[in-house]
Amino acid sequence: METTLYQPVKTFLESFGYQVKGEVGGCDLMGLSEADPPVVVICELKLAFNLELILQAVDRANASDEVWIAARISARGRGREADRRYRDLCRRLGIGMLGVSDTGEVSVIVSSVSPMPRTNPKRRTRLIREHRKRRGDPAVGGSARIPVMTAYRQQALACAAALSSGPLRPRDLKAAAANAGPILLANHYGWFERVEKGVYALTDLGRQALERWPQAEALQAEPVGTVPNGQ
Repeated sequence: METTLYQPVKTFLESFGYQVKGEVGGCDLMGLSEADPPVVVICELKLAFNLELILQAVDRANASDEVWIAARISARGRGREADRRYRDLCRRLGIGMLGVSDTGEVSVIVSSVSPMPRTNPKRRTRLIREHRKRRGDPAVGGSARIPVMTAYRQQALACAAALSSGPLRPRDLKAAAANAGPILLANHYGWFERVEKGVYALTDLGRQALERWPQAEALQAEPVGTVPNGQ
């Protein structure tokens, strides 16, 4: 699975000073530098280099400063990474190639040196906002067919954890989640119910969610949704 490549590539990008998180806005990995404005690095994962991986990278290019593709290196050396045409295509597109060995060692096959055109600033801004609002790195890049632990879901779980001891008002949940009021009102996941005016309780679905994601209790320690450096 692509998830086996996530940690080696994450560690590789972090060695250059990026804060890396998985499954941000559909990107397998997204790294942010501490610069202002930040440098956005996106990497897509596949078990083998193929055309689909390049197409994914091209789609991500309009929201990033650097875009990379990473895949397992063929044991027999017959994969696309050995195809000069494939490497030349990546160079022309400004897409970097990372090879991951069976032991988890990451090597640069093609450097991401050509500046990619930034044509979708709104998408870029959404990705940066989601990256910064997430607490920790709760989603493994390359995951498929499972719910992604977004910043919104983290805040909803924080509300659910706070309500597990009994009904509360939205203002009582501010310490757990900055956007508690809108989250309770929207109730996208069906975890909350209004028991009286301005008072909410946890539903059975909400309790099931806490069993599935028990780390929600830890999220009560500090507000979720604040952005570093006051931005």
